[in-house]
Amino acid sequence: MEKTFYFENIIAWQKAHAFVLLVYQYTKAFPQEELFALTSQFRRAAVSIEANIAEGCKKVSKVEKLRFMNISEGSLEECRNYILLARDLKYIDDGAYSALKNSSDQVGWFLNAYSKGIINNSGIKD
Repeated sequence: MEKTFYFENIIAWQKAHAFVLLVYQYTKAFPQEELFALTSQFRRAAVSIEANIAEGCKKVSKVEKLRFMNISEGSLEECRNYILLARDLKYIDDGAYSALKNSSDQVGWFLNAYSKGIINNSGIKD
């Protein structure tokens, strides 16, 4: 019997999900006037990271899998920009900045490792 593989088993997705939860936690305190601007954009980009990992994990070809991982990486970089912006606008304090930055760094590391695994896995179709 074949073992079923779920996106929840991917460490990169787990780290991305933890990052999303942090983003939601800290953006709750953003000013009300940012609700449809920075708050919305930051949350959307964060959710995009984990959603693209989840969608990409079921793609059959390496090229397709890597395309979704690349979209996740782009969304992560967008979030890194929002972390800096939120800090500079004084929407988050140093503790929140460090927590978000460290979490985003972990996501980046595991996302990169997962992408390298896809490239090196000869069992996946090209």
